[in-house]
Amino acid sequence: MADLKYYDVILAPVVTEKTMNTMSEKKYTFSVHPDATKNQVKEAVEKMFAGTKVASVNTMNLDGKTRRRGATSGKTAKRKKAIVQLTADSAEIEIFSGL
Repeated sequence: MADLKYYDVILAPVVTEKTMNTMSEKKYTFSVHPDATKNQVKEAVEKMFAGTKVASVNTMNLDGKTRRRGATSGKTAKRKKAIVQLTADSAEIEIFSGL
């Protein structure tokens, strides 16, 4: 297992139409490091965004897609996504407020 610091765990927010609709339920989606655990994601969110309390974390591993260029085929990089549910008394995450 990799020795990840909290600032290495969260790579980017995932901004899609579906994730924007779930923000009303205080669910936020992030692209995370493939070796990150649920506890590391929880710790990273609570440390990076002041006033947030995480209720639960759901993670999913996404395999790379097969791509072709002429006769050569290969795969894109695998990635991991985490959906973070905040508690009712938790503060909002400011990254998503202007979207």
